[in-house]
Amino acid sequence: MPKKTSAAPRDLALLERLWREPVERYTLPNGLTVLLRHDTAAPVASVQVWVKTGSIHEGAALGAGLSHYLEHLLFKGTARRAGRDISATVQAHGGYINAYTTFDRTVYYIEVPSAHTGVAIDLLADLTLHSTLPADEVAKEKDVILREIDMCLDDPDQRLAQALFETAYRTHPYRQPIIGHREVFAATTREELLAYYRARYVPNNLVVVIAGSFDPAATRAAIVAHFGKAPRVRLAPVLVPDEPAQLSRRDQHLAEDVQVSRAGLGWQIPGLTHPDAPALDLLAMVLGHGDSSLLWQAIREKARLVHSIDVMAWTPGTSGLFYVSYLADPDKRVAAEQAVLAEIGLIARKDISASALAKAVRQAVTAEINSRKTMSGQASRLGVGEAVVGDVNYARTYFERLFALTPACLRRVMRTYLVPEKLTVVSSNPAATAAAIAPAAAGTVASLDFEEIALPNGARLLLQPNRQLPNLHLRLAFAGGPMFEPAENRGLTSLLATLLTKDTAGRSAEQVARAIEAVGGSFAEFAGHNSFGLMAEVLPGDADLALELMRDAVLRPAFKPARLEVERESALAALKEGLDDVVTVGRKAMRARFFGAHPFAIESGGDEAGLKGITVAGLRAQHRRLMVSGNAVLAVAGDFDAKKLLPKLKAFLAQLPQGAAARATAPVRVKAGDFSVVQPRQQAIVFQAFPGPGLLAPDYAVSEVMDELFSGMSSHLFERVREEKSLAYFVRSSRIVGLETGMFYFFAGTSPERHGEVIAELNLEIARVQGGGVTAEELARCQTRLKAAQRMGRQTNSARAMQAALNAVYGLPLNDWRNYDARIDAVTLADAQAFARRYFQPGSRVQLVVQPGPAGEK
Repeated sequence: MPKKTSAAPRDLALLERLWREPVERYTLPNGLTVLLRHDTAAPVASVQVWVKTGSIHEGAALGAGLSHYLEHLLFKGTARRAGRDISATVQAHGGYINAYTTFDRTVYYIEVPSAHTGVAIDLLADLTLHSTLPADEVAKEKDVILREIDMCLDDPDQRLAQALFETAYRTHPYRQPIIGHREVFAATTREELLAYYRARYVPNNLVVVIAGSFDPAATRAAIVAHFGKAPRVRLAPVLVPDEPAQLSRRDQHLAEDVQVSRAGLGWQIPGLTHPDAPALDLLAMVLGHGDSSLLWQAIREKARLVHSIDVMAWTPGTSGLFYVSYLADPDKRVAAEQAVLAEIGLIARKDISASALAKAVRQAVTAEINSRKTMSGQASRLGVGEAVVGDVNYARTYFERLFALTPACLRRVMRTYLVPEKLTVVSSNPAATAAAIAPAAAGTVASLDFEEIALPNGARLLLQPNRQLPNLHLRLAFAGGPMFEPAENRGLTSLLATLLTKDTAGRSAEQVARAIEAVGGSFAEFAGHNSFGLMAEVLPGDADLALELMRDAVLRPAFKPARLEVERESALAALKEGLDDVVTVGRKAMRARFFGAHPFAIESGGDEAGLKGITVAGLRAQHRRLMVSGNAVLAVAGDFDAKKLLPKLKAFLAQLPQGAAARATAPVRVKAGDFSVVQPRQQAIVFQAFPGPGLLAPDYAVSEVMDELFSGMSSHLFERVREEKSLAYFVRSSRIVGLETGMFYFFAGTSPERHGEVIAELNLEIARVQGGGVTAEELARCQTRLKAAQRMGRQTNSARAMQAALNAVYGLPLNDWRNYDARIDAVTLADAQAFARRYFQPGSRVQLVVQPGPAGEK
């Protein structure tokens, strides 16, 4: 037996805690499989139905996207319910409903307050077993999915992914897009859909998974009542052909209208149940998971050939891909590919260090724990085990194999699978460079309140012990962002936050990354419109390391010129990458027009001119200005001993330079008008932007309700624009929020010839609300949904720490979540009407349309 890593006993003990948590599994007489995980950690439940059918099971209709088409249509009506009643019922009970389709499964799920678990069971049983697929909805949804296909065709990442699958696979159905080929999908008939639905959506092909604080007896009874009456039927097996062994390298290189090169190297590997799967997963982590990984260090940090690089082992079923992806400047794409292959060859010939292996093992353990933070995550883990692997307890076997791995095991799988004859290389490159890119535990519920400790120097410490899960999160927040930056250096705060996680006086960036990744933790920055800071998340025994890394980042940052250049290049590459997404291009143009000279005119990540003008001296000045005691809030949530950790936290905060909290204001002067941007895309995007309240405004709660009113599948706007008229694939509202000001905007993706109709519908919806047309039922649904979403959004230590820290930074009550329901319930129909009349005025509207054509702005 190979020797286990030194951390294995401790990590196994943590996992054993999770594996011992009881899961009830049983089968109804009609063949339906049921998995129940009772957990009282939060008053919510995740109810999921896993249909063991996906795009690879479509038989003679392969490539038509029948599974995805059905996923859309099952929300359109049953024998008992009209389509709109489904989403309306969910929202009326404070829930969230959605679905997704993969190659091998289709999953429908509802996240709901646990008191309404029975409602979710009823709804999911009704739509999966009794949908009627109305003919008019089949036709409407076909237009919607055609728009979705166009969106995929406009997305360079989606195009590259399709190039990879259709090149790596010649026989296996993985080569067909899940959504279907446009022409094949367009020819699909309702009769084909019905036949597929009746054959595959049968109880003996379904798995019901529920995790949460539900009533076990009532839940079992509800499952029998709503799923048990459907009869077991014949379920013919679907032949999924094996992929023949690849005998030589394959290439596909795209020349497109993009700004940067995206590339991927893929090797065929076996699926999740194969004994080599754990070794391949660990190998992917060693090679390309995190900033201390071997390829990140060799290809990004030392060779400076890529802006980012990542490695994954994709092992869905019987066949998978080991995939290295990277983002590079076009003139470095081929050199980066050669360097990646050379480095992999070098690693395969020499030994992988025990520390690198131990780090990957810890990352795998942490990922397993983190997957169980929410009820949805727990249910999903169970669903994968039952529906995909065929063993709900497969994680135990997987980790037993994983803990037994040695460096020699990883070298063996490298030499077995990462060989030239199994390699597929794909890339997406700017058309202008085409000539240069030739192939080459249930029980006690912890308190949700934070305790505040104010230090003499003005720093604030927020504590929330919670031992429900062996996980610890530290969140250090400061007031900051665009409002605190020189106009010529937009993006300064974001870049400052990034550099804080890199080199310090005591560690290089590689050493920082190696230290945190060796314990399976995470250490990262965050930066937004109004704040920035650092976060660290670890297992409880690694709290000292997390605090040490955070302390060094804040008190002893190096700000090395060479590191500044590396991260500046990555930030600039990210801006270029955003230019490849039509919605991002439109949103940036809209906010620039709306905010004008205000700092919010540019996203918090900055613009090209601002990033290029940032200097080490400017970074140090911003650091001195903002990272002071009176501007600091440290929130700690999770599994910790306050008596042991508190003195260390206080000692850290006491070392912060003395200084007062940062404050900044700037007026917004909107210049209304209608504008257009031309982009070489297939779809049109419509934006309408209006002034909106800031976070501290008295009517901010009204703006939350209004945003919910215009968004979601049951909104009047969605029903009208997408469901009734099939004018757009997506339509909703959103907000950009500062402390004292904001922007409330609508946006929709549509076909170029119909964008005028979408604008007319947006104007009609605004007029409806201004005229008092919102119903009491609409308002109640929005309020219920917002309150439930607030609860669901507080399930993790990281989410609670982030919310508490930002409340403190922004001057809101620390435990403001306790006031949330009352504020939302206080919003009236008159408030909604007054809000629309006050803010949605044509004289303050900025309207922008992104239209297909040669790039430019009108």
